[in-house]
Formats: sequence, C-alpha cells, structure tokens
Amino acid sequence: MKESTKRTIARWVHLVFAIPIVGYIYSPFEELPNYAPVVRFVALPIMVITGLWMWKGHWIRRLFSKKPTQSSIRANT
Repeated sequence: MKESTKRTIARWVHLVFAIPIVGYIYSPFEELPNYAPVVRFVALPIMVITGLWMWKGHWIRRLFSKKPTQSSIRANT
C-alpha cells in the first residue's frame, strides 16, 4: 500500500471520529450521558492515536525500522 493511501485513510478516520466529539460538545445538556462513553472511550482515543500518527508517524516508523539511519552509520565510522 502506498504511503499516500495510508495517509488518506488515517486522515478520514481522524475526521470521522471527530464527528461524535462535535456532537458531544454541541448537544443539549440532557443528552450528554448518552454520548459520554462513546466519546471518552472510543472516539477520543482513536482521534488522538490517528492525530499522533499523522504528526509523528515517520518518527515512530524510523524507531522500529530495521535499516540503520544515515546518522547512526556516520556515528559508527
């Protein structure tokens, strides 16, 4: 799968899981208990994970990569 496809999927997942958060913020006060568990335990964690992945995913992939980076090659020589 190409990197651009992965980026697009992460972006759409991030946007779709933002919808319940917007509903939670703008819903009437009486309906908050209905939204709270979904927002707290599903939507918000997924939004945080996808947001961090889009922001620092390259850094995480480099941490777990088996290929040495250019800076580690220079340090060893």
